[in-house]
Amino acid sequence: MLEVFLVKWLKAVLKKYFLTGLLVFIPISLSIFILKIVITTADRFVGILPLRYNPNTYLPFHIPGLGIILTVALILFVGLVTANFVGKKLLDGIESLFSRIPLVRTVYTGAKEIVQTFILDRSSQFRQVVLVEYPRKGTYCIAFVTGSPRGELASKIEGDFLNLFIPTTPNPTSGFYILVSREETIPLDITIEDAFKLIMSAGMSMPARQIEPPKEGGQGGKPFPINPKTG
Repeated sequence: MLEVFLVKWLKAVLKKYFLTGLLVFIPISLSIFILKIVITTADRFVGILPLRYNPNTYLPFHIPGLGIILTVALILFVGLVTANFVGKKLLDGIESLFSRIPLVRTVYTGAKEIVQTFILDRSSQFRQVVLVEYPRKGTYCIAFVTGSPRGELASKIEGDFLNLFIPTTPNPTSGFYILVSREETIPLDITIEDAFKLIMSAGMSMPARQIEPPKEGGQGGKPFPINPKTG
């Protein structure tokens, strides 16, 4: 009887500490793995430099992460050059050249728009988390408000619509864009970060403030303002 108790106790203790260690080990290992990939990729950038300009030619030993330092230095140098009048003219010439090459034009334009959206154009970033009834009646998904339709889109639809980005699980960086009437969205009182955690965990990581189910016959959550001038 005592042996059975000890075996059960030992299993419970091992299970408890194993799960605790797993919760610590996996995030740390994954972070180190991703960091190693970033450093290795950046170090390859040094390898493409001519031997005359390659720091590894003059250093007696290899320095991990040297590629990251050189990449950051290169980005700062490019920003410094293009910030003045001559640099802007040079950049205009490069963009003009890229716009004439079919495949390069598509890649360059798409990459530039993405960078401008998420880094420069603050008015186009995610500003509110909402629930939207999709893909069918009675089912809901989380979406991010990115603004209101403008220009050609606004002229073709009647009513108060919102630009929504619906992310996918478990990779919220992919998804699709839809236009939904404001009346058909339910604002949620949670942060963008909490919404991302909720999506990536497939609903297992709930925010501190629980999402209240929408009340029948009305909207839930709080209304949120959108500046019509900025979208």
